[in-house]
Amino acid sequence: MHPDHDTFIFALENKRKVLLRFFSKEDGATLTRRCAPMDFGPSRRARDKSDRYHFWDYDSDAARHTLSLLPGQIHSIQLLDDPFMPQEFVTWSVSASPWFYQRNWGAYS
Repeated sequence: MHPDHDTFIFALENKRKVLLRFFSKEDGATLTRRCAPMDFGPSRRARDKSDRYHFWDYDSDAARHTLSLLPGQIHSIQLLDDPFMPQEFVTWSVSASPWFYQRNWGAYS
């Protein structure tokens, strides 16, 4: 786990955005993004099933706004005052594809 794990969990449970600094393998550089914490657990797409931090990237210039990062890629997670609404990015059935980390997001839990 990352040293800022508790900040991630607090932000997820309280629906608060974070300022994320991380190393982007794709860009070969450290990036800073405003994000919503989505989940903590393995990636369903990656072969490596290590636990990852999953974020919705509000600042992404790509079509996909999801970031799935291993703890070692993350430099820092800073809590912001800005709230987020799960319906901004949850477009799938969470009963068919449930979260790894349990939360109370109503219909989006």
